[in-house]
Amino acid sequence: MITLHVFPSSPRAAKVIALVDHLKLDVEYRTVDLFKGEQRQPEYTALNPNQRMPVLEEDGFVLWESNAILQYLASKRPELGLWPADARGQADVSRWLHWESAHWTPACAIVAFERVVKKLSGQGEPNPSEVARGEELIRRFAAVLDTHLRGRKWLLGDALTIADFSIGAPLAMAEAGHYPIAECSEIARWYRALGTLPAWKKALVPPLS
Repeated sequence: MITLHVFPSSPRAAKVIALVDHLKLDVEYRTVDLFKGEQRQPEYTALNPNQRMPVLEEDGFVLWESNAILQYLASKRPELGLWPADARGQADVSRWLHWESAHWTPACAIVAFERVVKKLSGQGEPNPSEVARGEELIRRFAAVLDTHLRGRKWLLGDALTIADFSIGAPLAMAEAGHYPIAECSEIARWYRALGTLPAWKKALVPPLS
């Protein structure tokens, strides 16, 4: 049995939850309430010394980092093709997973934290300079994504992959965080397509406005 430790309102958890449902895997969920600091408890720190979530457990195997978890889960249903079988396809997916973790999510997270998380967790008002910094980064990387999506149904072309799940997840906060992406029509089109997936709807990831 797979056990997933998640904080469901987090985009990092939402993409894993959506993929689990899309793959029709049997999983047990355990909630890690980040607002209550449960990620800092000794028993959880023993699973993930970074004190982050999600974390996957299966038969003594412990895996953290959400994109690694996506890859592991997708490998359990290879016939669905969300993790390609060929080396070039895998490299292409990996390229976008690295881009998401190095550039896209860090940019979105700045604005999401300032405009959404601070309010929910009682950490005060948004810092204008941080909001401006995050918005500048979002514009930069959204332009990369928007340009790449032209002429493509999904990130890698005609086939849905875990890269779509990974890069789509930070957009869960786009409306509440007022991300500066109104002119990114290709991102909006692509994200609407993600929103038609039953698993995506079930993970409660809202559409872009």
